[in-house]
Amino acid sequence: MPLTVVALAEEAGVPRNALTQRHLDLKREFYAKVKERGQPTDAEARVRKQIVKLKELRDADKAELAELRADREALIRAVNQLTIENRQLRKQLTDPDPVVHVLPTQPRPPGRG
Repeated sequence: MPLTVVALAEEAGVPRNALTQRHLDLKREFYAKVKERGQPTDAEARVRKQIVKLKELRDADKAELAELRADREALIRAVNQLTIENRQLRKQLTDPDPVVHVLPTQPRPPGRG
């Protein structure tokens, strides 16, 4: 059985809250003895596992955030470039003698069209 306050309470035949709420001195003494033996408590082991998981998630979030920031910058540049081109095209259409260039088209494949 693992060395926990719950296990101690069960073995002593007392309610768990007797150790966790009313007799905090016994709880502290128990965990001090466990620590002296060099064995982490179950709660400590669970917390350590959770910490490892959270650090992994934080690292993944950092990587994703960096990627999203780079994507955002690229999108901002693209929007700015398209805005400039759109303004230029609108201005050309409002000129008294707009110059419209027909762009070459690709020949259609046979059977289409």
